[in-house]
Parts: sequence; C-alpha cells; structure tokens
Amino acid sequence: MIDIHTHILPGVDDGAQCWEDTLDLARAAVLEGITTMIATPHHANGAYINRADEVVEHARHINERLVTEGVPLTIATGQEIRVHDDLLDAWSRKELLSLADSHYVLIELPSSRIPKDMDELLHELNIMRVKPIIAHPERNAEIVKHPERLAELIERGAWAQVTTHSLLGGFGRRIEKAAWSLCRSGLIHIVSSDAHHVERRGFRLRQAYDVIRERMGEPWENYFLNNAQCVIEDKPFSSKPESTYSEGVLRRFLSYFPHN
Repeated sequence: MIDIHTHILPGVDDGAQCWEDTLDLARAAVLEGITTMIATPHHANGAYINRADEVVEHARHINERLVTEGVPLTIATGQEIRVHDDLLDAWSRKELLSLADSHYVLIELPSSRIPKDMDELLHELNIMRVKPIIAHPERNAEIVKHPERLAELIERGAWAQVTTHSLLGGFGRRIEKAAWSLCRSGLIHIVSSDAHHVERRGFRLRQAYDVIRERMGEPWENYFLNNAQCVIEDKPFSSKPESTYSEGVLRRFLSYFPHN
C-alpha cells in the first residue's frame, strides 16, 4: 500500500517529535502493509514552514536510518501546503514540493471555509500542469455544510483525499458521515492516513480499505489503491467504478444548488 499524506519526519511539525516516534511509525506502517509513504509536513499553516530543501534533506536522512534499522519502507517527499496568498510565488521560488516528484501536490484548506480565490488558484495551477489534491475536505466546515462546493472545485481541476480516521469515526460522527457521503458521491479520489503518532493518530489504512470494500465494494477499494500508486508513478488517476458521477451527472448535481 501507498500512503500519500503522513507526518513522519521528526521534530518538524505536530507529527513525530523524535527519531523514536518516526521509527515507531515506520514499523507500524510496515506491519499494515505500507511499502511507500510520502512525508507531508505542514507548510505555511501559521505554525510551520518546512521549505522544500529542508524536507528533502530530512527525508534523505530518514531513509538512510531506516535502511540501517532494517525497516523496509521508503519515504518520498512532499508537503501539506496551506492555501495562502504567496503560494504561487513560493512555487516559483522552489520552496514547495510536489508529491514524490510527481505533478500532484497536496493542498490544505482552512478548516472553516473555502478561500474566496480558490477558483483562480486552481486555474493557475492547471496552467502550470500542477495537479492539486485537497487534503481531508470532510474536515472543512463549508464543505460539510455544502458538499456541492467540493464538486465545483473538482470540476475546476482539483482532486480530493479523505482521511482514514474520518472514515472510521476518529473525528466524530459528523465528520464520519461527511466522509462517507463524499466517497459515495464520487467526490473522493484517494485515501490516506494523515498519520501523526503511532498510538494517538496512527495509519489505520488497511482497516479503512477493508471497510470501504465492505460498504462500497471491491472496485472502489481498488480504485483508491490504484490512485495512490498513480501519485507515486505520476500517472493520471484511474476511471471511477460504474454507478458514480459522470461529467454530465456532476453538472446536473451542481445545477441543484445556487451559486454564490
């Protein structure tokens, strides 16, 4: 399995705080069947910066230590990039990382709202051939209340990643319900852990895939599994299983809601 959203680098954000935490996470990941994960420390979220060159150096060092410890896990580089006014300029200054050197990037919305300039940002990223994946939209208050707004962002060129803990009730019933609703509506493209700590907030990736297979069917489990692999290989995402939104159905879905 591939996990595209993790906080495994030690001492750089609110994830692993030391090498022992990182090693515990790495060993737990291997036990779940994870072979590759992308380290995505927070960038520009008001508390952490984690510029590209720093993340690359941290990941190189961790990979070397994992080899020494005999842990069969590969750490690729990325960031969880908070949407902010300087994002495009920061990209030009090479302060930002894509996911595993692909065209995909992981972006984070504020928890309470969708920024007013998101349409413009998505337009610019698409011109640059950058593919934005929105991290945990099920935890964004505006999307929980108005899921059609995530559909609008997807139609404008975004993708979306749900968190395992959301699907499994770790953030409460409301977010759990929103996560499954977005999945069943065809508005989620990838599943990841957003792991921070092996005990307080671990991976639960295999468990989430098992529940997806049980509730939505094996084709959806394979769809999410394949899309994670597509990020690593820098390939387009798979076609969604049947009985989900086609482009025309998505437009009709959007037409039911007023546009502000």
